[in-house]
Amino acid sequence: MQITRQADYAIRAVLHIAKLAPEERAATSQIAQEQRIPPSFLAKIISQLSIAGLLQTSRGARGGVTLARAPKDITLLDVVEAIDGPIALNECVNDAGACSFSGDCPLRPIWCDAQDELVTRLRSTNFAQFAAGH
Repeated sequence: MQITRQADYAIRAVLHIAKLAPEERAATSQIAQEQRIPPSFLAKIISQLSIAGLLQTSRGARGGVTLARAPKDITLLDVVEAIDGPIALNECVNDAGACSFSGDCPLRPIWCDAQDELVTRLRSTNFAQFAAGH
């Protein structure tokens, strides 16, 4: 499993914004340049994160991008799922009926445990931790 490049860029963009003072706004051009994200791709990412309620955007001379919530209230899981959708290591994890072996498959419990551990780790890691350098 590998997170998408789009989710990686989204994480880096949110981290960039999380490191700003609470009243500061980031210009998308600045985020794109400093995080090495193609500007057109960043615009799409910011739109998705805004729709998910993680970012706020404003236009104009004093415009820019800010977090919609405190960094401690935004997790890695929030960002990854806003971009990539729910985590699914295998289709059988979220839908046991998706596999013809679902009734007696020895692998499904492993996939379920691994997904639970990943989701728990991503949910317990917030952007305040990153912004503080932890």
